[in-house]
Amino acid sequence: MSDLSANSMLAMVLTGHGDLDRLEVRPVPIPTPNVGEVLVRLGGAAVNNTDINLRVGWYSKSVSGSTDGTVASPSETTDAGWAGDALTFPRIQGADGAGRIVAVGNGVPASRIGERILIDPIIRMGAQSLYFGSDVPGSFAQYTCVPSANAVHIESPLSDLELASFPCSYLAALHMVSRAGVSTGQTVVITGASGGVGAAAVQWCRARGARIIAIAEESKHLALQELGADRLLGRTAVLADAVGADTVDVVLDVVGGAGFNDRLVALKPHGHYATAGAIAGPVVDLDLRTLYLKDLTLHGCTIPPHGLFVELVRAIESGLIRPQVARTYPLHDLREAQATFLRKAHLGKIAVRID
Repeated sequence: MSDLSANSMLAMVLTGHGDLDRLEVRPVPIPTPNVGEVLVRLGGAAVNNTDINLRVGWYSKSVSGSTDGTVASPSETTDAGWAGDALTFPRIQGADGAGRIVAVGNGVPASRIGERILIDPIIRMGAQSLYFGSDVPGSFAQYTCVPSANAVHIESPLSDLELASFPCSYLAALHMVSRAGVSTGQTVVITGASGGVGAAAVQWCRARGARIIAIAEESKHLALQELGADRLLGRTAVLADAVGADTVDVVLDVVGGAGFNDRLVALKPHGHYATAGAIAGPVVDLDLRTLYLKDLTLHGCTIPPHGLFVELVRAIESGLIRPQVARTYPLHDLREAQATFLRKAHLGKIAVRID
């Protein structure tokens, strides 16, 4: 802390594509809110797949493997931004953030200072949508600036660390559930159910009265049952063999990989498949006959409609959903937090404490 001036803060900075050693704690200037923005003093953040993917260059179209933390070669990282362009460094990642507003820019009422807020990670700029912590500086720092509309007021007894476990995963899960039209009495398969998005999807589907088949490692089955899963399958299960062909209304998939076509076989005619990730591999085999002969609908889910984040905040406030924080690390131990995340031995989220 002795290196900090009155106008400096500590941040975990990504210095380039590569391994964990590309993450460095540095003093950087505290940002100044522009017109329509607020300055947030962060109390909590969390680790997500997108942090790893961006660091290792996984978003490059030339990469076809799983999101296991393997670093892409330098020749594969020239299109590793979300929009297919090259990224500039250094940059501050972190898609999840909770804290309090401590300053406002022109056009924002001073009465917002002191508000406890949760950051909506989808930053809408007219027709363009940016992602907090990927396209713009994120929450792996003591302070951050976001548009006032993205700093959503919240009333909750939960800690900042617990609140920070929600935005990225629970919004992605809610987006998939909404796009696929999950409703009471439907049978829903959730892959990667022990991860942040998967565990969130279990809670959202339970709240909608669906019957849930969760796929995860056997060691996490009891915890998923307690969250609301009705049936548990191991990660290596062949879905259509386990549940039968044409038996499932909806598949919510964050895994991708070799089991993709099998999940479509398990869907009923007119069923819905939604995806917000591909941790087992983004390039899949698709039998188009399965798609068109069964009149299936496929949904890609990244940028949700504007009102979904407010729905998420209200669900947190009412206790409809609850946080799943597996472990907590201080910001300066973010390398170890990401290493723990990649081991996939946890259920829920890895939280990051912003001291």
